[in-house]
Amino acid sequence: MQAKTVFSMKEIINHLKEFGFVFQGSEIYGGLANTWDYGHLGVILKHKIKLLWWNHFIKNNQFNIALDSSILLNSKVWQASGHLDNFNDPLVDCKNCKFRFRADTLIQHYFPDLDCDGWSNEKLDQFIVEKKIKCLNCQHSDFTKVKQFRLMFETYQGSVENQGNKLYLRPETAQGIFINFNNIKKFYNKKLPFGIGQIGKSFRNEITPGNFIFRTYEFEQMELEFFYSPTDSINWFNYWLKSMQDFIKKLGISEHNCQLHQHDKDKLSHYSLATTDILYKFPFGWKELSGIANRGNYDLMQHAKASKANFLAQDSTTNKLVNPLVIEPSIGVERLFFAIICDSLIQEKVKDKSRTVLKLNSFLAPYHVAIASLNKKKLGSKAQAVFELLQPTLLDVIFDQKSEIGKVYNYHDQIGTLYCVTVDYQTLEDEAVTVRNRDDMGQVRVKITELKKYLYQKLNISC
Repeated sequence: MQAKTVFSMKEIINHLKEFGFVFQGSEIYGGLANTWDYGHLGVILKHKIKLLWWNHFIKNNQFNIALDSSILLNSKVWQASGHLDNFNDPLVDCKNCKFRFRADTLIQHYFPDLDCDGWSNEKLDQFIVEKKIKCLNCQHSDFTKVKQFRLMFETYQGSVENQGNKLYLRPETAQGIFINFNNIKKFYNKKLPFGIGQIGKSFRNEITPGNFIFRTYEFEQMELEFFYSPTDSINWFNYWLKSMQDFIKKLGISEHNCQLHQHDKDKLSHYSLATTDILYKFPFGWKELSGIANRGNYDLMQHAKASKANFLAQDSTTNKLVNPLVIEPSIGVERLFFAIICDSLIQEKVKDKSRTVLKLNSFLAPYHVAIASLNKKKLGSKAQAVFELLQPTLLDVIFDQKSEIGKVYNYHDQIGTLYCVTVDYQTLEDEAVTVRNRDDMGQVRVKITELKKYLYQKLNISC
C-alpha cells in the first residue's frame, strides 16, 4: 500500500471546502479577502482543539486558572504595553498598480535566503532600489518610500469619531491577562508560581495576509501567561517549551514535520528576552506554529508605571513580595487546525484503486461512529435503533442514510470518522452489525448488545 502524505495548498483548500470544513467569507458577495467561515465539521475540529488545549494547560495543570478578558480595552493599555509605538510593519506601495506589500516580505520573495527582518526603513528602501525589486502584481520597479504600518484595527466608542474615543481591537490576548493580574491574585489567593490562560479572538491589520487560514485579519489564540519568582530554581522556559511540544504531539502531528527555531537577540519582539518558535512544515515552507516567549517583567512593569498599580506577588517558597517574571506559551487555533489537516490528509493506493483518508486521531475525529444500512426502506428503522442506542453514550455518533454503503465509507474516510457501523440483512437474523475501521478498512461482526463495549475498548474510553 503506497501513501501520498504531501498535498499542495490547492488540494488541501479544495478538500476543506468540498467537505464543508471551511468556506470563503462573504462568498455570495464576491468574498472578503483573508476572511473564512467554518462549517459544521470545521467548528467541531476547532472545538476539539480548544478542549484539548484546555485540558492540557488548565484542567490538568496544578498551576493554572482561566480568564476571558474583553476584546476592547482602554487605549491606555496599548500605550503602556508599547503596541502603539512598536506594533508596526514596513509598508511599500507600487506607484504603478497601487498594490501594497510588506517590504521585507517583498524582498524575501526574490531573495529567500536573505534575512532582512529588523532592517531600518532606509536600508529596505536602498535595497529595493539597488536590486530593482519588481512588483509582484505588475512587474514594475517603482515603489513609494517604506513607511511603518500600524497593525491594530481602529474603531471608536460612541456615536462621534474623535481621538478621545478611539479604541483598538486587541492584537493579542496577553494584555487582558496582565491588567487582570491583581484580580486573579486577590480573588483566587494566588502565590507564585501560577499561570493565567485564555482562548480568545485577536485582530491584526496585516499588510500581506494569506496562505489560506495561516495568516488572517481575525484569528483565535490559546495563550498562557505563567508568572514566577526571579529566585525560582526551576527552568520554566524549558518546562513550558516541552509542555507545548507534548501538546502538539498529543494532537497527532508528526515530530518529523516540526522543528525549533530560537530567535536571535536582535530579532526579538520589544517585550521579549528570549523566544523559541515551534515551526511546522506547511506546503509553503517552515513557518511558526507556536511561540514560547520569555517576557521578563516588561509588561507588568509597564502597566505599573502607567496605572500606578502595584503588581508585586508573594513567592510561595520564601513568602517575600517580588516582581514576577513571565513565560508565555502561545498557539493559534487556525494555524493548528491547518497543521493538523496537513499532517492527517493521506492518499492511499489499495490494489488498483486510490482512496483519500483524513487520519485524525481519536481525540479530533468529528465522529467516532457513523451508523448506516444497506437498504434505507427495509433496514432504516433498525439502523435508527442502533443510532439511538449509541447516541446517549460518550461516543460522537452520526446517522448517515444519504447514499449507498460504498459512498458512505468514502465520505467518512475523507472527513475522518473512525468507524462505520453497517446494518445489513443478516442483522435481522443475528442481531449483529458490521464494524469497519477507517485506517485499515478491516471489518468485524459485533453483537448490537456488545457494540458500545467494543467501541469503548477500541477508543480507550472509560465508562
